[in-house]
Amino acid sequence: MSIAITSIEQLPKSNSGEYCPRIDLDLYDDASCDRLATQVRKGRHLKILSVTDRAVKVRLCEDGYVAWLPLKKLGELESAKTVYRAIAFNRSQIESCLRDIIAFTTSAMKVPNYYLWGGTLGPNYDCSGLIQAAFSASGIWLPRDSYQQESFTQRITLEELCLGDLIFFGTQKVDHVALYLGNGYYIHSSGKEVGRNGIAIDPLSADGDEISRGYSQRLWSFGRVMSSLVNG
Repeated sequence: MSIAITSIEQLPKSNSGEYCPRIDLDLYDDASCDRLATQVRKGRHLKILSVTDRAVKVRLCEDGYVAWLPLKKLGELESAKTVYRAIAFNRSQIESCLRDIIAFTTSAMKVPNYYLWGGTLGPNYDCSGLIQAAFSASGIWLPRDSYQQESFTQRITLEELCLGDLIFFGTQKVDHVALYLGNGYYIHSSGKEVGRNGIAIDPLSADGDEISRGYSQRLWSFGRVMSSLVNG
């Protein structure tokens, strides 16, 4: 049950220095809370960084993401009983999870969905939100945004691309990510204007339809997840 809290002073002190949402919550780009940045599932860990008269700036412990929680939602936080401890994964352990990670994305595609900027909880995701959610469902944390995921992964070539690798797209910088399914196809959540407004499977080819050709022209790099994010 949420508590009516209108100021940071009313929030019970956390001995761990961390808090957990009681419910799934939306977080925003800035203190105005007008633009969705990401979403957090109940039970995740966060630290409070600062507060204004409208919102609280927080840092998510699992991926280090910084965003804003509306002050009116402060009562949805409770003290974390323990400090968040990341679980380390090596490449061999990640490989054992790849089938489940792919199954997560294909199952998500079967549920009615649309592209949601900032979406990480489903059924509506943005591109990097789908990737992060798929890996985190197996306990493997990746950074939140596509360009961060690109920096986190090990660069590979097209010839080295295999099941479960990530494909990055962009022009000036990376702004889109997909998960490679093998046999020349990838799955991703793409936007309404230049994509399919939701989760879909597309060929990694310049010979597809207009949308897949457009992504082919914006191909940036390929990356392999070698470990789980442990420091946020």
